[in-house]
Amino acid sequence: MNRYTRAALAAACLSFVPVLAVAQDMPGNMPMQHGDMPMDHSAHMGATTAAPSTEAFERANARMHEGMAIPFTGNADIDFARGMIPHHQGAIDMARIELQYGKDPELKKLAEEIIKAQESEIAFLKAWLAKNAK
Repeated sequence: MNRYTRAALAAACLSFVPVLAVAQDMPGNMPMQHGDMPMDHSAHMGATTAAPSTEAFERANARMHEGMAIPFTGNADIDFARGMIPHHQGAIDMARIELQYGKDPELKKLAEEIIKAQESEIAFLKAWLAKNAK
């Protein structure tokens, strides 16, 4: 094999590296990113219908992460309290999904306990913020 053939072969092989890298970064039907614009290609990828519990968890997770995207103040106490409220609400939302769709009695009991504890902590955090974050 001469030098030009090897170079052409190497160039051809390297042209597939970006394609393989993109393919590796696409678990399941995750939307692809193009700049700042998410692009959902699930219709082209043989998407299957997700279970209702999966769809509920995905929505709860998205709400939680959106709520946690707070503008940080530089005050660790205020930032902690503000960030934990949507985090705890996410736990409540997940626990409610478990109560709706779950089957295991132990996990359903834990879900009930999580709801009670997290609601109490959210109330504390909101009261603390009302008093201290002016």
